[in-house]
Amino acid sequence: MHEQTLSGGNMGGAVRAGDTVRRPAGPWTPTIQRLLAHLRAHGVSEVPEPLGVDDAGRDVTSYLPGDVLDGDLPPWVWHDGILVAAARLLARLHAASAGFGTGGAVWRIPVHEPVEVICHNDFAAYNMVFTGHDLTGVIDWDTASPGPRVWDLAYLAYRLVPLTDPANAETIRSGRTERARRLRLLCDTYGGGPSPAQVVAVAVTRLHDLAAFTAARAADGHEHLHPHVALYRCDAAWISANTGRLTEDER
Repeated sequence: MHEQTLSGGNMGGAVRAGDTVRRPAGPWTPTIQRLLAHLRAHGVSEVPEPLGVDDAGRDVTSYLPGDVLDGDLPPWVWHDGILVAAARLLARLHAASAGFGTGGAVWRIPVHEPVEVICHNDFAAYNMVFTGHDLTGVIDWDTASPGPRVWDLAYLAYRLVPLTDPANAETIRSGRTERARRLRLLCDTYGGGPSPAQVVAVAVTRLHDLAAFTAARAADGHEHLHPHVALYRCDAAWISANTGRLTEDER
């Protein structure tokens, strides 16, 4: 069967074979397959169907048709409708995951306290599937692990509000007032508690955690990741310096 290397995500190694996606498996694979089955059984059809492992021992899931955005994002991704759709989908995923049994689970990424839901841990546009301009799926679940809702929400805010230093060329250029408005829209749409101030605070922690994780991967032979470490730390510093302007409507 012909295999096609897939883009999207940051961990790599995924290929398409027919209507399936195959990627290197690990000790976490049975847990992630069980999680996907749980989510689908609880009404979340936007995640891949788990299909076990193939003869080569690779993790196999269904292929979600649509477009995965890799590289520069098109202008329409920054429309409010995409932000709202992403927040709603994340809220549904979290709600469905809250009842997942974690006994005997093995996770690729450490658990973060307090545990409220199963976090995707990389919920960003490059792991979303779009049909036209409609958000129809979320992929790359191998780094999911238990954690607080705000851990995922903060990363989505970082990527899609965005909460980035103006020097970051990967995101749209917009003013702090506009970013504060979009941050409030994100939190209001998600619902359930996390405030802009909480999201901003966790975003800083999240980025320092991501910088440390990425630095470890860079030191382990992935030298191309070194620039990302500096980028995450720069963005974290910008968020810290602009927290007041990003959350001023709460005061």
